[in-house]
Amino acid sequence: MESTVKITAAEVNKLRQATGAGMMDCKKALVEAEGNFDKAIEVLRKKGQKVAANRADRESSEGAAIAKVNADNTVGVAIVLGCETDFVGKNENFIALAEQIADLAFTVNTKEELLAADFGGMTVADKLIEQTGVIGEKLDINAFEKLEAPYVGSYVHINKIAALVGLSANVKNAETLSKDVAMQIASMGASTLSYKDFDPAFIASELEARIAVIEKDNEELARLGKTLKNVPQYISMAQLTPEVLAQAEEDAKAQLKAEGKPEQIWDKILPGKIERFISDNTTLDQEQCLLDQNFIKDEKINVAKYVASYGDVAILGFKRVALG
Repeated sequence: MESTVKITAAEVNKLRQATGAGMMDCKKALVEAEGNFDKAIEVLRKKGQKVAANRADRESSEGAAIAKVNADNTVGVAIVLGCETDFVGKNENFIALAEQIADLAFTVNTKEELLAADFGGMTVADKLIEQTGVIGEKLDINAFEKLEAPYVGSYVHINKIAALVGLSANVKNAETLSKDVAMQIASMGASTLSYKDFDPAFIASELEARIAVIEKDNEELARLGKTLKNVPQYISMAQLTPEVLAQAEEDAKAQLKAEGKPEQIWDKILPGKIERFISDNTTLDQEQCLLDQNFIKDEKINVAKYVASYGDVAILGFKRVALG
């Protein structure tokens, strides 16, 4: 039997504003709920549960990455709200939902706590289910990070990558420094702050893997009669002990002597050769250690030197989230 309850445009708009659902979906939900607003929301939520169950095995690798800091720049949060398609990920309402969830992230410390947080009378998890019914795609919080420090800065790259960086002090122009470093993190994807954080077993494993790749390449280069690639002995500053560096200096002197360079000019040449030796043998650090990476705005210096240019300040930590 068809419902005789009259649904007004104002009621439909109120439900749309509360849920983000389409006009027809809201009207149908209100009709089914006989005009009861709360029951209509429950109707939409049940629809979301059905859609979510049907799409549970879908990938939610698209979406929006969001980073925010609090008013005094002492806490930062970064999340990735995932969906199935780039089309939905760019939708203004979807991004607004991600922003709202990011605002709630300041009050929690884990993804589980965030999903359980209150979102207008329902949990964030329930809101995502509701919106799954509205949007028709699987939604999930794919990443959550939180960072606290005397000064926290952030950077977001077109809602695809978001980064946070924590500074040891709120120095002059801390906003510029933190944004530049956060941009570096977003762009280069460092995994650790310093080579000192590496596990020796990890370095050994990485060296072995790189040598295997180079030796395989050299087999093909040899077959073609081309110049072979250099097989590294070291890939991290952690391996360059004082003894290794001393030997590198002796080798450089022997080379200069063999080249017939006057000994009185060696002191001018040696620093450059040692610097080159270090650069050639710290590729892992340059790739994965934030402080050792070439600074993206000036590749003549590394990030450590850029940070040092701001005075008595250090990077305490960083976080990075990205789609995919």
